[in-house]
Amino acid sequence: MPALFPRWANTAARAVLIAIACVGIGIPIGLMAWVRTPNVTGRYAPVEQPVPFDHRLHAGRFQIDCRYCHFSVERSASAGLPPTATCVPCHNKVWMESRELAPVRASLASEKPIAWNRVNRLPDFVYFNHAVHVNNGVRCESCHGRVDRMASVVQTAPLTMTWCVGCHTQRHAPVTCTTCHR
Repeated sequence: MPALFPRWANTAARAVLIAIACVGIGIPIGLMAWVRTPNVTGRYAPVEQPVPFDHRLHAGRFQIDCRYCHFSVERSASAGLPPTATCVPCHNKVWMESRELAPVRASLASEKPIAWNRVNRLPDFVYFNHAVHVNNGVRCESCHGRVDRMASVVQTAPLTMTWCVGCHTQRHAPVTCTTCHR
């Protein structure tokens, strides 16, 4: 009886099955690797702000403590942003009349806060409490990097689940799902 399929058909079938297996395994692995890249996490991506605020000058040269501007960091989930009036006392009249500080003047006149753009982003399903971390000895630099050396602040940590769990494990902090996911 003659063969139903040519001899090369077995080789072709094996090659197709191997290709399907490689794609079926390769795509998920590739996606898992891709979501950890700076393209997705936003790590080192510049974030334009409405006012050119140089942290090297404020936190570095003048050594203004983070808590002066981020006043609620020790008692709230959010680190907080300063009201515009907090910025004004240190600046002389010449600086306040400069083009760079026009948004500050507009904010003072309208009594509306400056719309700063978020630098460090976590997914909406992740709950992060600054007060819990700061009050348990986690320094700002642990997550935010050396802000005192940044002209424009960028996200320096990957802020991935693996990164957070690694820190929790190292510090013997809780690693249960409900710690961060609520």
